[in-house]
Amino acid sequence: MFDDINKLLNATCSPIKSQQKAMNLAEIQSQRALTPLWQYCAEENELCRTFHFDDYKATISFVNQLAAIAERHNHHPDLTVNYNRCKVGYSTHSINGISINDFICVAHIDQLTLD
Repeated sequence: MFDDINKLLNATCSPIKSQQKAMNLAEIQSQRALTPLWQYCAEENELCRTFHFDDYKATISFVNQLAAIAERHNHHPDLTVNYNRCKVGYSTHSINGISINDFICVAHIDQLTLD
């Protein structure tokens, strides 16, 4: 696993095969230290975060920027979009759990929103 946010940001997502195992809770918590604004939502089995905006236009602008990150990494989140907020959920569907690809993407989203 990665021990530095820059290593996570310099990594690229790679295909996850269905026989690979999802990260266990200790591994998830270790990686969450690098992305503390995200929660592990156990019920949904995903990394999640809700972003708030001033209006719909700002929300959609964020969604479009997020889509570019998802396309670049070929790893796509579940989104719930409302007028002034967007809930983002990342999990790796092929293994029914969390993988390092999820952390790579959320780190890039954090970089987008914190710059």
